[in-house]
Amino acid sequence: MTALFVQGVSHGFGRRQVLSDVTFSIPPATMTVLLGPNGAGKTTLVSLVTGLYSAHHGDIQVFGHSMREAPLLGLAKMGVVFQMPTLDPDLTVSDNLAYHAALHGLSRSDARERERIELERLGIPDRRLEKVRTLSGGLRRRVELARALLHRPSLLIVDEATAGLDVASRRLFLEHVRILCQEGISVLWATHMLDEVAPHDPLLVLHQGRLCWSGRAANLAAGTSLADAFLWLTGGSK
Repeated sequence: MTALFVQGVSHGFGRRQVLSDVTFSIPPATMTVLLGPNGAGKTTLVSLVTGLYSAHHGDIQVFGHSMREAPLLGLAKMGVVFQMPTLDPDLTVSDNLAYHAALHGLSRSDARERERIELERLGIPDRRLEKVRTLSGGLRRRVELARALLHRPSLLIVDEATAGLDVASRRLFLEHVRILCQEGISVLWATHMLDEVAPHDPLLVLHQGRLCWSGRAANLAAGTSLADAFLWLTGGSK
């Protein structure tokens, strides 16, 4: 079954059209990169996929569940790391995770065990009782990833989550997500950073609200560099 199916999606705000007839699919256990310059419509698309907005036209399905007709079933399968930080800075790491676990109906014992597992995998079990506001940007992002994985989602949506992080934090975050994908989680990774794209990645290039290319990243860069091919597709946008 397809992990994520986006069919003919168009959306706008007032008279401004942001997305136009976007169609793509993500098979299970793959990491698909949604690449586009700033302002391409990536965050709007993520907002539609995650149910923050309802698309004006088209359909979005998460493992066969329509986000228009059965959004709760789709959201139950989904974990999200948004572009903007969404942790409560005045709560501890553990309290932030416990609140998310409760929203997904996890028992206290299951929530504690899932918290232990995810924080250990991300190398931050010793930070669980610290308030979020005391953590660095890279550590906060790791906590957000742990939170997104608490309820064992089958689809992970990551929207520009590494923007503003140092090189080491970016690498750790990306490598962890790639490992998750190898373990069976499907990933939609939205970014404008070319160095986050691997040659084997399924790649979607979004520009001015339209999907202008899809396929393996290596195929786009065939005979040239990925940067040159991307700039050609997007008219030199950065």
